[in-house]
Amino acid sequence: MVNSPAAQEHTLDRDCMTLSRHVLQQLQSFSAEAQDLSAIMNRIALAGKLISRRLTRAGLVEGALGFTGDVNVQGESVKKMDVYANDVFISVFKQSGLVCRLASEEMEKPYYIPENCPIGRYTLLYDPIDGSSNVDINLNVGSIFAIRQQEGEDLDGDGKDLLQNGRKQLAAGYVLYGPSTLLVYSIGNGVHSFILDPSLGEFILAEENITIPSHGPVYSVNEGNFWQWDDSIREYTRYVHRHEGYTARYGGALVGDFHRILLQGGVFLYPGTKKKPEGKLRLLYESSPLAFLIEQAGGKASTGMEDILDVVPDKLHARTPLFIGSTEDVQLVESFIQEESRRESEKKAIASS
Repeated sequence: MVNSPAAQEHTLDRDCMTLSRHVLQQLQSFSAEAQDLSAIMNRIALAGKLISRRLTRAGLVEGALGFTGDVNVQGESVKKMDVYANDVFISVFKQSGLVCRLASEEMEKPYYIPENCPIGRYTLLYDPIDGSSNVDINLNVGSIFAIRQQEGEDLDGDGKDLLQNGRKQLAAGYVLYGPSTLLVYSIGNGVHSFILDPSLGEFILAEENITIPSHGPVYSVNEGNFWQWDDSIREYTRYVHRHEGYTARYGGALVGDFHRILLQGGVFLYPGTKKKPEGKLRLLYESSPLAFLIEQAGGKASTGMEDILDVVPDKLHARTPLFIGSTEDVQLVESFIQEESRRESEKKAIASS
């Protein structure tokens, strides 16, 4: 006998796993730290719900779209949705007693919540709206986050203790705003995805222990920058053009492109350029959180020369090239970069001899 749609819906409602319950189950503990992480994830989920609601109504709300006229610390024009989303994260963590400070790519220095600092020993790093250029044309955008333990007193208020490698992250994830609102996270025990059920107001478990294929067909890169890249990346691009089995997919929002790679396999590339070899993506707010996730899913994230999670930033808003996805596909990109580096070293050795 086939269950009716009503019966199936009842089964889903009865058996659903919420985000907060899942975090505690992952930690297998009701310790103070476990409850803190669960509560922080709940606050992140609340921020995601508020931003999702705003995005679904953005075209109907006066002043929700377009630019503010300001320029952020990165030298980029600020979208109104960037400001709104950044304020949402600050608002949901005020008076939470959980997080002492928040560091965002939209703010020059960390934002401190003094009333939380005597108790909350955590820092939230985040990109409030990744791919905000997509907002005005109704395409996918996302929020990226990472949780770190605060170390030391940070008396200068500049977050110098955050200038450590990505393996210091306790948890990382993102919220993807699309046809459904998805939250994907890891606390170092696999990668898990949740779908926001608007009728319940809860993120419900969709898939546990996501594993990326070791190789995939997709390469995701903005080929409009082809002539600005180093020879190694141009050679890699020519390679995938010449070989069957590769397909290009690029949406202009890191979270959306990454999510496709996570599920289908392949590689996302955001190389530096000859003018800006450090690349565009921020290490602490974008590259490291996604690298944490991809390694938990069995994949790889690299600058081309070293693992992203081993990179130590020299400043809060440090940037890095990013090659992330299936292990075999990232290694292929690395082989082109490292071969060019070897050739350059040989040329210099010959020239100096």
